[in-house]
Amino acid sequence: MSGPILEVRDVRKRFGGLEALAGPSFDVPEGAIVGLIGPNGSGKSTLFDCITGTQRLDGGEVRFAGRRISGLAPYQIARRGVGRTFQLGRLFGRLSVLENLLAVRGPLEGRRAEARAHELIELVGLTRVTHELAANLSYGQSKLLEFIRALMLDPILVLLDEPAAGVNPTLLERIVGYVRGLRDRGVTVLVVEHNMGFIMGLCDQVVVLDHGEKIAEGPPQEIREDERVIEAYFGR
Repeated sequence: MSGPILEVRDVRKRFGGLEALAGPSFDVPEGAIVGLIGPNGSGKSTLFDCITGTQRLDGGEVRFAGRRISGLAPYQIARRGVGRTFQLGRLFGRLSVLENLLAVRGPLEGRRAEARAHELIELVGLTRVTHELAANLSYGQSKLLEFIRALMLDPILVLLDEPAAGVNPTLLERIVGYVRGLRDRGVTVLVVEHNMGFIMGLCDQVVVLDHGEKIAEGPPQEIREDERVIEAYFGR
């Protein structure tokens, strides 16, 4: 791992009288898998939205690969090399698996786009349902399609929002393997997840949010033993 690929600096977001993000700052080192955890309502998904441009910051900034990206449109951020999944899947139900991937192909054209799509479909074992409508997929297949759609533009950084939620142990093990495979290919990963076993066994570093603030940051073993984290999760 080298320097930070993502820099989050004093980011702030309000929704009316609610301060969803109250100034957290942290770095995501290049080539790392970093976990972002916290109780429900702590601001994790809002932070993902602000990083990827689907929500505008009210203060602070986000820098990617040394350049400010806060204020850019989502498609501009995606084309710079940031991919993401969503907590609630956003697949196009009336499109096939292949068509869902081609819908986010960006600057890729024709055979290059199709080749990339088929490569990803094969990667996660969805070849049998290549031409099946997304609406007809099982929950696990939908999770895998959401995952590979985030990879369609060959991102440098991938943000995964609860990739393990609701999946069975066999699929969970596969997802762990896919995420580690990304890291092995030089892709940096920032992941939100409530499954503590998944986070602690996978991540190099963990950032903890509570009420929109960063309350802890460090390697998994330190986070397990941090009294502030224990209080945030169990002291209410």
